[in-house]
Amino acid sequence: MELLRFMTCGNVDDGKSTLIGRLLYDSKAIFEDQLEAVKRSSELKGKEYVDLSLLTDGLKAEREQGITIDVAYRYFSTPKRKFIIADTPGHVQYTRNMVTGASTANLALVLIDARNGITEQTRRHSFIASLVGIPHLVICVNKMDLVSYSEEVFNRITEDFKEFSARLDIHDIHFIPTSALNGDNIVDRSENMKWYSGSTLMYLLETLHITSDQNLIDMRFPVQYVIRPHSKNYHDYRAYAGQMASGILREGDEVVVLPSGLTSKVRAIREDNLNIREAFPPMSVSVQLDDDVDVSRGDMLVRVHNQPTVSQDVNALLCWMGNKPLQQGGKFFIRQGTREVRGIIKDIIYKIDINTLHRNEQDKQVTMNDIVRVRLHTAQPLIFDEYRKNRKTGSLILIDETSNETIAAGMIN
Repeated sequence: MELLRFMTCGNVDDGKSTLIGRLLYDSKAIFEDQLEAVKRSSELKGKEYVDLSLLTDGLKAEREQGITIDVAYRYFSTPKRKFIIADTPGHVQYTRNMVTGASTANLALVLIDARNGITEQTRRHSFIASLVGIPHLVICVNKMDLVSYSEEVFNRITEDFKEFSARLDIHDIHFIPTSALNGDNIVDRSENMKWYSGSTLMYLLETLHITSDQNLIDMRFPVQYVIRPHSKNYHDYRAYAGQMASGILREGDEVVVLPSGLTSKVRAIREDNLNIREAFPPMSVSVQLDDDVDVSRGDMLVRVHNQPTVSQDVNALLCWMGNKPLQQGGKFFIRQGTREVRGIIKDIIYKIDINTLHRNEQDKQVTMNDIVRVRLHTAQPLIFDEYRKNRKTGSLILIDETSNETIAAGMIN
């Protein structure tokens, strides 16, 4: 069954957690004991209705404040598709958590409060969704019940967002008027907005075409682990384990090992101790080669006539997550796929104004949640594609040498 990963984003209090709770409740994807616990919590908070947002706000601090802080993942399925939901925070100080949820998503649900229209955080989250290569965007103009289900309000917000999104690299955008609290257009069609002739959110999630989102052309197999049993039965056995990043790898294919440039042929591919003829993303497999070439963690198997870039100089767009400002010349660990090397910020090229999307080449002061283009230099070469071409091999993270914390997420371009 096909799997769709999607995330919610938007301004704080736009109803992201309530929408996910409503989606789970109306699609009958929650258990009775979960619903009873939510009912009790709602009563203790003095609410006259069942607060479905409590289904995703799992941290004690989240329940107390009525906000989302951490990324909450929920899993459910319908007869047509499986889903993984990432409910991400709306507060500006938790934008770095939102980037985590966006990194693997096929689709982003951007919620907009019908009373407030597009805000700075709406623009920030939509821009980040574009940056991390999410191919599909669904704009839920939420809380329509608070504007008397006005078609005029919905149309105005839709036009405003279309004007803004013309500068984003997302070409599949859908607009749905919703009330997560009352369930309008979430799973069931709204009786209050008969002027809306489009699909409900659930129908769109179940039918959206995502097969072409995978890159099945550029074969990339990052090596995660070298398998050497050293046992009597497998004395000379050597295989390379990892997850297919893109493309299709077949038995008998001629491959190049990067960065060394050594060539060999695929002798066998195994999955769950069974020989298979081909592998494709997101399969985790082990690969045997005909020759005992030097291959280690962080190397990559690719086709002879379709190779990524191998370089120690990389340009990348970073979403800065560190508590301390970014410093030109700063040293970090750079993790890209299964490869980890030391590197420095060689140059800060420009910052991006989140409201206008204009480049600012004068302001080089980079603080938390800023989006900035930088030039990196690494101690050993990285193996990468442009992010637009391949999200797996075109992404990287920066890790603080002292605290070992992730302080930036980057897209190579």
